[in-house]
Amino acid sequence: MSNQVEHQFSRLVREIRKQYVGNGPEKIRTRFVGSWAIIEMKGNLTEVEKWMIDSDEGRKMIQETRTKMVKEIYKRAEVVEKLENLVGAKLITLFSDINMDADWAITVYVFDRNIEAAKQNRLQASKRNCM
Repeated sequence: MSNQVEHQFSRLVREIRKQYVGNGPEKIRTRFVGSWAIIEMKGNLTEVEKWMIDSDEGRKMIQETRTKMVKEIYKRAEVVEKLENLVGAKLITLFSDINMDADWAITVYVFDRNIEAAKQNRLQASKRNCM
């Protein structure tokens, strides 16, 4: 799959996070592996969250809240539709975690088919239609 689609996926995820969380990650990178889209994000925490993680209670609260919030965002039909349209596959589930000390998060989106192959097929069909 082209780097362009990975870049588009990263931009879309950043926009979604910005819309629903209030801020998007400072750095983001997408890799497609089979039916997975793996997103690495740096610079996720807000200034208030950075202050809160100094205590064990605050750290636990941020971890639970962030994980639950990310999962809830991707239950929204309009969000899922955007991702699915971009990669040409149906979203099955996702896994998400954040390392607060490093301010580094990873989300793995699991689709119903090899998204690299699905996108390649769509690009080839598009080229044939243009000829």
